Amino acid sequence: MQRRTFIQSLAALAAAGALPLSIKQVLADPANAMSVEDLPKLEGELTLYLGRGEGGLYENVIKAIEKRNPDLKLRIRRGPTASLTNAILAEAKAGVRRADLFWAVDSGAVGMVTSAELAQPLPKDLTGQLRDEFQFPDWVPITGRIRTIPFNTEKLTADKIPDDIMALPDTDLSVGWAPAYAAFQSFITGMRILEGDKATADWLKAMNQKAKKFAGELGVVMAVERGEVDIGLANHYYTLRLKAGKPDANVDLAFTNNDAGCLVNASGILALKEGDLPVNFIRYLLTKEVQSYLAEEACEIPLVTGVHPPEGLPKLNSINPPQIDLTRLGDLRPTIDLMRNVGVL
Repeated sequence: MQRRTFIQSLAALAAAGALPLSIKQVLADPANAMSVEDLPKLEGELTLYLGRGEGGLYENVIKAIEKRNPDLKLRIRRGPTASLTNAILAEAKAGVRRADLFWAVDSGAVGMVTSAELAQPLPKDLTGQLRDEFQFPDWVPITGRIRTIPFNTEKLTADKIPDDIMALPDTDLSVGWAPAYAAFQSFITGMRILEGDKATADWLKAMNQKAKKFAGELGVVMAVERGEVDIGLANHYYTLRLKAGKPDANVDLAFTNNDAGCLVNASGILALKEGDLPVNFIRYLLTKEVQSYLAEEACEIPLVTGVHPPEGLPKLNSINPPQIDLTRLGDLRPTIDLMRNVGVL
């Protein structure tokens, strides 16, 4: 679905004055994702804290929702997800809640806010639209992303790459990574949970002797494609987006097995104030229009049923990610301390 088509489809539904069906009526068939046509109009004022990410595609979603709902007055505070998380926690400590909604690009940030008991409980008819493993009582994963090992196809084949992330330091492969990047730090948090702090520290020390640092994971994938490094550590969508724009790119994806190297993470949203309006805004993000758009344009993994994943990515049931409660990835402080202590940050 092209961007123009997506925005026009929402606008056309608004112009047609389509009457929303009962939410319970729509959810009677959970095999099908909702359409924006089925949702109530949004009326009133909302303040959204929006974590930066996905090249402005989240902004396109918001603009389309606003266009369909002219009586919605949406105020947006934009910034890095980590900064907005700290702002929400600081505001709560001061007895202030300025945000009605928080849309984060990483579930670790969501976990920090839910751990502080600031998120409002959400209705089951909303959370029930998600696949079972992505249902939480007080936040909603919007799209998924999986940790991968992008590799240069002129140098390697997938079978030459270990399927155990902990084995990478023992190879002669050159590696690109972005330790300061939030997704990487969530990956290391997942490693701490699964392997323990000592094993994670040893892995980081060994990798730091051979890995080349980049500012972000798009830079990692581009370096892999150029042959500057053999492999990288990055979320899946950077490779898929590169290949979408350059089909003959010399890069492909490998996956590890049941470890932090193939951790499935998610962007997510939570309500910080009670009421139907914040909840109904979240409903729009789970519609087939929005989920399909983010899958096709952002190459992210849709988490509702009835929406196809992005091209070039194996089905989730063919990958073996570890089972981790995503909110545990909010325990970032020990991860950052560990990374600093071993000289990675």
